[in-house]
Amino acid sequence: MTGRREAGEEYAGPAQVLGDSPEPIDVEVQLRGHFEPNDGRFHWYGRIAANEALDAQHRSGARVALRTPYGIAAGKIADVDPWGRFRITGLGTPPF
Repeated sequence: MTGRREAGEEYAGPAQVLGDSPEPIDVEVQLRGHFEPNDGRFHWYGRIAANEALDAQHRSGARVALRTPYGIAAGKIADVDPWGRFRITGLGTPPF
């Protein structure tokens, strides 16, 4: 896996979704994040490109782990946009 990483606050490239399935799901992601001074934590978020395997195995609200070439972090899958992309959010150390 390789991808584009900028200054620790943005990542676009390949990733894997790890959930209840024994096999990871290979996906493409666009992620970014920021430190939120109100709660003192790093908030990361982004979109996972439309993926049939992900759509078949996970629904909005599912808790998963997201792995990139730079790390792994727990996240939560949320709404699907009109293009079939899932939103993913997480708190703390991001996977990029």
